[in-house]
Amino acid sequence: MDATGGVLYVVATPIGNLADMSRRAVEILQSVDLVAAEDTRHSLPLLQHYGIRTPLQSCHEHNEAQVSPRLVEQLRAGRRIALISDAGTPLVSDPGFALVRAAIAADIPVVPVPGPSALVAALSVAGLPTDRFRFEGFLPAKAGARAARLTALAGETATLVFYESSHRIQASLTDMAAAFGGERPAVVARELTKRFEQIERGSLGHLAQWIDADDNRRKGEFVVMVQGAEAAAGRDEAEIRRILGILLKHLPVKTAAAAAAEITGERRNALYQLALELGEG
Repeated sequence: MDATGGVLYVVATPIGNLADMSRRAVEILQSVDLVAAEDTRHSLPLLQHYGIRTPLQSCHEHNEAQVSPRLVEQLRAGRRIALISDAGTPLVSDPGFALVRAAIAADIPVVPVPGPSALVAALSVAGLPTDRFRFEGFLPAKAGARAARLTALAGETATLVFYESSHRIQASLTDMAAAFGGERPAVVARELTKRFEQIERGSLGHLAQWIDADDNRRKGEFVVMVQGAEAAAGRDEAEIRRILGILLKHLPVKTAAAAAAEITGERRNALYQLALELGEG
């Protein structure tokens, strides 16, 4: 990357444990002209921990529309800016979209500096299928809108991933159990990488009771993951085998399984195994 040209770096920062900060992230934050932070008061201790003295500029959901044009002008003038959020990867349920889009429209290079993400960290230890997942971010705050959104997702076959806050986690789990069924497998990941990290697995009914049983379990930041629904009835095994058999005549096994998953709504891993069996047959 040309060091003399304007560049916007999108930098991931720790979601809890400061040791998760990458060496590259530190080097970028030390070398840029400005750090655009979601909350400068929150980010300052992190920068001080790593001896980073780069000037800070706030860029959050309430001022992003006004700040972005000014930051883009600085980028046009050749300044190098790093965008960070309070924790994790910017733009993943965090501010930054307006700035990134404005920089792209101005033909400014936008460079990812990957690192921690609560979404990926939670999925990696959930024990739920991850070949397909649907990230929903935060559910609506109002009960009626939240229930409607969950009802609309009840038939989704991919693993569902939600972020949730401490003051809504209990209501959200109760609503999920009502919308998806209390027996649906799910996982609650709380305070990931922090001192009081907890990961609880079980049915939605169990998780709703678990969160209700102890006030301390409702503190902190949450990722909730719910196993997808079983594929809708209507395609029996014989039909699935027929579809997969046709695809295998024209496509490699892996590609045929992926295409069959899109057509039938079945899980790709299961279809891949079936494709291997059909191939052997």
